[in-house]
Amino acid sequence: MSEAWNGAGRSDATPETLIRDYLRAKDENRAHLIGSVFCESACLEMQVKTRDIRFPAVSQGSAVIADVLARRFNQTYENIYTFCLDKPVAESANSPSAAFVCDWLVGMSEKESGNVRVGCGRYEWIFRQEPPRRVERLTITIETMQTIPAHWMPEILKWLLALDYPWSSAQAVCRSAPEIKLLAPVLRYLGRALPSCQQQK
Repeated sequence: MSEAWNGAGRSDATPETLIRDYLRAKDENRAHLIGSVFCESACLEMQVKTRDIRFPAVSQGSAVIADVLARRFNQTYENIYTFCLDKPVAESANSPSAAFVCDWLVGMSEKESGNVRVGCGRYEWIFRQEPPRRVERLTITIETMQTIPAHWMPEILKWLLALDYPWSSAQAVCRSAPEIKLLAPVLRYLGRALPSCQQQK
């Protein structure tokens, strides 16, 4: 059994193992993992800055979060790849991390139409400090979510599969992105601190 499978269920879970199991739950439709990532009373807040995708503004409790982010999400989308564009630093036993913030990138396809969705935004994680470690609060900001015609799917998948999963970087994302005009809003946001990246795309 892999480390990703065991990570959140252990009393010594870290931000890295919790986030990795969250991504596995969401991307692979493994809703049962949500309960070992989030506290039972955890809160999910969604700040959606685009009209191209919808989520409840607030979801309270791990059971509801599992329904929103895994079961219902996977009814609509497939071929889901979510990347965190930073990685939690190793923490010491005497100084566990309370929070972690990073940008994210997601690529996926719509089951009904076959169109591709590529979006990005920000994760803000708050972790419970006492064991067993769990996520107390997650705020997901969706900055943009682009709809791209289905015929671009091979190019998008080639790009996503070449990235390190699930931990990548804005530089890697922007440097290897295909020349698709509809990706411009995503690359502008993720490359906002990388002027050379913005000039290339």
